[in-house]
Order: sequence, then C-alpha cells, then structure tokens
Amino acid sequence: MLITTVFYSAVYFIVVLGILVFIHEFGHFILAKKLGVGVLKFSLGFGPKLFGKKIGETVYQIAVVPLGGFVKLVGENREEEVKEEDQSRSFFFQPIWKRALIIFAGPFFNMFLALVFLCFSFLFFGVPQEPLPLPSKIGALSPGLPAEKAGLRKGDVIISIDGTGISTWDNLSSMIRKSEGKEITLQVKRNGENLEVKIRPEISKEKTSPGEKVPYVIGITAPYEEMTFLYKKVSPAEALSEGVLQTWLWTKLTVVVVAKIVTGEISSKMIGGPIEVARQAGKQGKKGLPYLLGLIAILGVNLGLINLFPIPILDGGHLLFLGIEAILGRPISMKKMEIAQQVGLILLILLMFFAFYNDLLRIFSPGGFKF
Repeated sequence: MLITTVFYSAVYFIVVLGILVFIHEFGHFILAKKLGVGVLKFSLGFGPKLFGKKIGETVYQIAVVPLGGFVKLVGENREEEVKEEDQSRSFFFQPIWKRALIIFAGPFFNMFLALVFLCFSFLFFGVPQEPLPLPSKIGALSPGLPAEKAGLRKGDVIISIDGTGISTWDNLSSMIRKSEGKEITLQVKRNGENLEVKIRPEISKEKTSPGEKVPYVIGITAPYEEMTFLYKKVSPAEALSEGVLQTWLWTKLTVVVVAKIVTGEISSKMIGGPIEVARQAGKQGKKGLPYLLGLIAILGVNLGLINLFPIPILDGGHLLFLGIEAILGRPISMKKMEIAQQVGLILLILLMFFAFYNDLLRIFSPGGFKF
C-alpha cells in the first residue's frame, strides 16, 4: 500500500513539477523569440541529456535531474564570443528593457498559469463553496500535551467519547471543550483495531479574547489535508472574475507568509521541499482534477514570486543586476557578478537542504510516515 502511494505521489510530482518548469522556461523562451534573441537550448531538467532533438538552431531536451530547467540564449554570457552577424540576436547586446522582459517572463508565466488553471477549474468544475465536515480524525499532535502523552497518533480516528458516538471534527472538538477538565474515555480506531484511551483535557495556553471562556484541549489538530468542498457552477464571466480574485488572494497570502517567516512570526518549519510537494501532489491528485489544478495554481504563484526575490542566480537577482546597470550606465563587473551568484547559489542550496530537512522531520515524526 505504502509503495503504491509513494509511486503515485512520485508520478503526480513529476507531472506537477514538469508543468511548472515547462511554463516557466517557456516564458523565457517565447519572449526571447518574440524580441529577436536566438535560443540555443530549451531544457527540462539539469545535468546530462536523456534525450532531445535539434530543430533549427535550438536543441530541445529532457535532462537527468528533474528539479528545474533552463533556456540558453545566444550571447547570454557577455564573456562568450559572438559573431558580428549574430550580435543583433545576442541577449547581452539587447537594451535593458528587452533583457528585463525576457527575464521577467518566466515568473510572469507561472503566475499566468495559476490564473488559467483556476479559471479552467472554476468554469468546468465550479467554484468551491462551504467545506464538507471534516472527519473525527487526528491530523497532527502538539508535543507535550495530553493526546501525545496518552499515546494517540496522527491518523487515529476517534469514534466515541464517553460512549457517545461522533463522526465529525466539530463534534469531537465540542465534546472535548465541554469536558471542563474531567477525564474522558475515547474509543479510537487505529489500523482496523479499536482501542480505549483515557485522557484528561487541559486548559488551553493560547490567548483568548477578553471575556471569552478559556477552552479545554488535548492537543490535536483537524485533518485539514482531507478537506473537500461542495462546488457551485458559474458562468464564464464569473469563473474569470473568481480566478482573478483567487490568484490575487494567493499572491497576497504568499507574500504575507514569507514576510512572517522572515520576521519569525511564523515558524520556518512550514517551509516544504520536494518530498512535501510530492506528498501534496499525491493527495490532491487522488481527490480529483479540480484539487490537483488548485495545487498547481498555488505552486505556480509560489514559484513565480520566489523567483522574483532579489537573490543572485534567481530571476529576481538578474533583474536587480539590470536595475543597477541602468543606474550606473554600465554593467556590473564580471568578478562582482560571479561572487554575488556564488553567494546566491550557496543560499539557495542551504534553503533547499533546510526544506529537505523539514520534509524528513515531517516523515519521521511520531505517526508522520504517511503519503
């Protein structure tokens, strides 16, 4: 079962990442072509070529490492020799505004992809409305609180409390809060077996509004990943309007979350890497096409915005170099640019390792080995 689930997660991951990388690189590619810059290579993936074909002057290929891609332009590196007859088609010899448009096109196409996928989903499947009730299942555990101490695990389904049957998260949460700290008996279903667990809720340490009663909790979180929605059919105009609105809201939310991670208001443990993306791709793929399209849209917004960060080696870093060039009236020296790009590469690698570390923590935490 686990092997099958991991396999499907891997397949969905390749599909999702392939779409995101392709549309990003296609943005660079099509703008370069439209603005008269030659394209030597269009690659999905890095490293040695698996297979490819040359059409005209451009080699289209798929490479071994699937975590990204690139487009190689004529005269992309200002130190390379460019024939005089090719200078008009060379990237470096283009005015700053043309180079900026070609660089910006990648992130823009990711954002545009999000809009297109959301509009398509809303038009053909409808706009998600109220979520359906969540099951009385443990989505996560808070360390050091009664649920963890009593041996409950992520994925456990609570079927009754003190003999009263429950089936939804709202019922479960309500009964725990009404316990007033008295010991309660939970009937739990785990891997087909029924268990009985006695547990005493504690007063929540979270801040409450003035006059609000402090609730009792046991330290469990709802299975939000299993949330599903009812869908409402809409007209093409409504689908477009809702698509624009949702793209804007996800863009705004992404900026706010990144800012709060940087300032420490939100834990950096939220950052996910390839394993988490694969896990989410598998989960949303199983739910159905509208959920998968929604995930691709969200990741498209994230990828587009992250690529605009002013970090050397990312598109935002190249745009920063062009901005400095416009102010100074000359390009930054190659030595300074190489140093900046090396620093940017190190930062990017460290971020990837940190995201991968978070993925491993999620997998090997108690009850966390789930795809």
